[in-house]
Formats: sequence, structure tokens, C-alpha cells
Amino acid sequence: MELSDLNVFRTVVQAGGITRAAEKLNRVQSNVTTRIRQLEDELGVDLFIRVGKKLHLSPAGKVLLGYADRLLDLAAEARDSVHDSRPRGLFRLGSMESTAAMRLPGPLSEYTRRYPEVTLELRTGNCPELTALILRGEIDAALTAGKIPEGPFDKLPIFEEEMVIVAGAGHPPIKSPRDALSRTILVFETGCAYRKRLEDWFALKGEMPERMIEMTSYNAMLGCAVVGMGISLVPRVVVGAFPERRRLSIHPLPERVSKETTWLIWRKGARSPKLDALIEILTPQPAKAVAAKPPRRTNGKIAPGAVRGPADLRA
Repeated sequence: MELSDLNVFRTVVQAGGITRAAEKLNRVQSNVTTRIRQLEDELGVDLFIRVGKKLHLSPAGKVLLGYADRLLDLAAEARDSVHDSRPRGLFRLGSMESTAAMRLPGPLSEYTRRYPEVTLELRTGNCPELTALILRGEIDAALTAGKIPEGPFDKLPIFEEEMVIVAGAGHPPIKSPRDALSRTILVFETGCAYRKRLEDWFALKGEMPERMIEMTSYNAMLGCAVVGMGISLVPRVVVGAFPERRRLSIHPLPERVSKETTWLIWRKGARSPKLDALIEILTPQPAKAVAAKPPRRTNGKIAPGAVRGPADLRA
């Protein structure tokens, strides 16, 4: 049973007969009659009681008419929705936890204020998890960092973080990996873009730290750094929100190491009005998706929309 069959059936009922229905549908009468007969054969019931040239709905026809109205109206609603330029419906956004806590409270609050017809869901994870969720269709877009696979995704640069080494107050200057080789390195789980950047920094000099301990939150990581248990690489904005920041020393890195772009990514070809609405809030100027190499850095300038928030979070 096809929607076109139901449309012919409903039109015959509304028009009061085959002749007028054929005129409305711009078909020949024999075609309309054939479609009704085929629908009756498929369902195994008579949809009309035929009295001479007049048609009256049968009890089965009355039942089918109710379903036909619902199905055809729902199909029309679906057609209208896919062409609707207004953001509405469910929008599933993924994010690194650090970005969700430090960067998104303000923008997402503005998003829900502007677009009340959108149901916004936020899911956090590390970078490989977020890309996998997009490919499986479990989220619509994500804010992530690190190397983004070029084939499956479109992307936009949204925030640029300055990464710094943090250690306890009074720690000797850390200017190169050799200055940190003997220290315990505090990191997040494998898959964290910031951990990968720290490992790459050591690899530049052909070195690797003697000991790495995985942590589950920035509060725990910075707390351990305060008491001298180790050092870590974190976004500077996270240090600024940490209550005990005065008990930390901050060690800047060369720009080629310190700059980390946060990308908004989505499956190639899957841009939607809901995603466009988020891009409008996160970027000050109309932005084009980047398919390959990242654009030039912006001298450490953080994109508008940056907000401060709790520091108890992961990368």
C-alpha cells in the first residue's frame, strides 16, 4: 500500500465519485478506477458499496479513511519539515568536557533563548569518541580538537586555546621537555587531544617522560600540581578558573606547541538549520567549512562566546 494509493482513495471519497476525483487528480477515470480496485485487492476488502454509478463508503472504507487522513497528513508534515529553514526539533551536540564547562554555558544559554523549538542535548567525551558518535549518527555535531579526519567531516575553527605547563608554585622554569623529564606527568586518558599534544612536545626532542599518571578531572590534576605531585599541560583558561591558582606556577610554551584549535565538526553534507543557528552564535562573522588544512592562527585571540565556568572537568 503506497501513499499515492491512499491519496487516490481519499480524493474519491472527498470528491464524491470517480469522475470528479479524476478531474482533481488530473487522471483518466479508468486509471482512478484501476487504482481503487488494486487497493481493494491488496487489502482483501471492498472499500465502497456500489449502488448504480454511486459509491458509498463501506465499513472497511471508513476505517481506512481515518488511517489515510493521518498518514497523508503526516507525510505532508514531513515534506514541509525537511524544507523548513527554522531551527526546530532535537539537536544532539557533543563536546570535550573542558569546552563544555569553560566555553559553552553562555552560548548554549543564548541558543535555547533564541530557538525554543529546539530540544538541545549535550554529550561529552574525548575526541575519538566524539568523531565515532557522529559517524554512528548518535550526535549531530561536536566540539573537538586534534587532527580531524578529512574524508567524513566538515569543520569550522571555533575557539583557540593557549596551552601552558602548570606546576606547583616556585617550580623551576620549564622551557623544554628536558626540564620536565624527571617529573611525573599528569594526563587524561588516551584519546585526549591535549595529552597527544604533550606527548608530541616530548617527541620533538626525542624524549619521553619517565612517569605518566592518568587523572579524571582538572580539579584533581591541578590539585596534584599544587602539592608538587606532578606537572601537566592544560588550557590557560582552566587555570584562571581554578580556586587555588595562586599556588600554581605557569610555564608558557612556544606558539607552535601552545596553540590548540577547537573545531566544530559534523558529518560531510549534513549541515542543518539547527547547526547553522549554533554556528551563528559561536562565530562573529559568517564562516565557511574547512575541508583540509587549518586556517592561520589568530595570534592567540579567543573567539567570542568564551565564558568561565567550573574547573572540575576533563579534556
